[in-house]
Amino acid sequence: MMQKQQPPSPVPAGFRQVEDGSLREVVGLGLDDLVPGLVIEHRPARTVTEAEHVQVLALMGNEAPVHSDTEYCRRTGHPRVLVCGMLTLNIVLGMTVRTTSGMTTGNLALDDVRWKKPVHVGDTLSARSTVLSARRSNSRPDQGIVTCRVDGFNQRGELVVTGTRTFFVPADPDVVRDATGY
Repeated sequence: MMQKQQPPSPVPAGFRQVEDGSLREVVGLGLDDLVPGLVIEHRPARTVTEAEHVQVLALMGNEAPVHSDTEYCRRTGHPRVLVCGMLTLNIVLGMTVRTTSGMTTGNLALDDVRWKKPVHVGDTLSARSTVLSARRSNSRPDQGIVTCRVDGFNQRGELVVTGTRTFFVPADPDVVRDATGY
C-alpha cells in the first residue's frame, strides 16, 4: 500500500492544508487581504478566439458589421473585424475573479468603463486589478465591500479596456472556506 505524502511545511502561498494532509488551492481573497493600493497581475493571459467572438455576437444578437463583415471593416478603415467590446470586458473581468472575488456573494457596481484600443481575434489579453477601497459593509457586517480598478492589456502591453468594479467579499474568508469546502 502506498503511503500518502505529507505536504511540505510551511504550506505554499495560494494553498491551504486540509485535514487529510492534502493541499487545496485558495479561491478568492478576504477583506483584510485586499488593502487599498494592492496591485494584482492576473495570469494566465487569454487569447481571443474566433469561436468565442462569433458565439458572443450570436448570443447578444449583435449584428453590427464592424464585428462581422470584413469588407465593411476594410471600407471603413479597419484592417480586420473588431472583437465586441463586451467580450473584451468579460474576458478581462473573468481573469480577475479567481483572486479578487472568488468568494463573492454579489457584484455591486461596474463603473467608468472605457475601451481604449481595438481588440481583434488572435489578440492575447491580460488583466491587472488595483484595489482602490475596502471596508466592512454597514448592512452586512460579515461582508466587506471592495472597489478595484481593472485594466486589460493586449500582447503589446497597450491598455485596451479599463473600469472600476465594486463587489462583496467575506470579512473572514476562512469561515466561508470552512463552511463551503473552498
